[in-house]
Amino acid sequence: MRPMSIRAQILLLILLPLAAVALLVVSAQRIPVPEMGRGYVLRVELPRVDRPADLPEVAGRAGLPLVVIDAGHGGHDPGASGQGYREKTIVLGLARALRDRLEEEGRVRVALTRDDDRYLVHAERVDIARRLDADLFLSIHADSAGEAAEVTGASIYTLSNKASSEAAALFAERENASDRINGTDVGAQSDVVSTILVELSQRRTQEQSDAFARLIRREAEGAIRFHPQARKSAALKVLRAPDVPSVLFESGFITNEDDARRLASPEGRARFAEVMARAIRSYFARQQES
Repeated sequence: MRPMSIRAQILLLILLPLAAVALLVVSAQRIPVPEMGRGYVLRVELPRVDRPADLPEVAGRAGLPLVVIDAGHGGHDPGASGQGYREKTIVLGLARALRDRLEEEGRVRVALTRDDDRYLVHAERVDIARRLDADLFLSIHADSAGEAAEVTGASIYTLSNKASSEAAALFAERENASDRINGTDVGAQSDVVSTILVELSQRRTQEQSDAFARLIRREAEGAIRFHPQARKSAALKVLRAPDVPSVLFESGFITNEDDARRLASPEGRARFAEVMARAIRSYFARQQES
């Protein structure tokens, strides 16, 4: 047998791939082949952190000062838990009770950052207060002492870049970390910017925040049990509005049976609302005098 010529070998190398392609085309007409990439990819719509949150409804007569009440945590973030309760539920009940009390009195306008079980990052909570041009911002939380169930009492936090104690620093670290989802900080758009704003604009606002914190402590005397270190400060993200006086009220320890039962009861919510409403009235009365 004569060996195949070089020209014939080259022709065969060209024709064989063409024949293979033609065979695949003919086969595809008889055997359905799914299109690659379609029907095999699961797409999940993630929330856009840079999209402003919807503004809540504001109740009250136009022209009155506005109080924005922030119930901490929510959605996938339950906050602290103990005694069969979750912080996000406890603080939403307190926020609603205070809103209802303020609406009934009719001396201020009022809005909630959340009135349901939704999740908001700290920047969104602050942004709501600023976009509504709030005159006062109150964030409500409930603490946890882990296995130390005997620890009890409320605390009042104001903003400071230097924590008032190691416990306050740890609390701020834990609260600020609630903006993390699977290790990613979804609310970290501008810690640097926030720090600059605090340094430039916060002095006057901080004085007003401190004044409101003192009024809460005064009006709650004898009505609400406080932690031995009732006044605290820390670098809490939710208090970083440079132009809105802001206070975080730690209503008690959800890991303490008495605190948890008080905060979850209608009587406890009513007592909290009464005390806080008095403090808010006193705060705005003093603002008008100054």
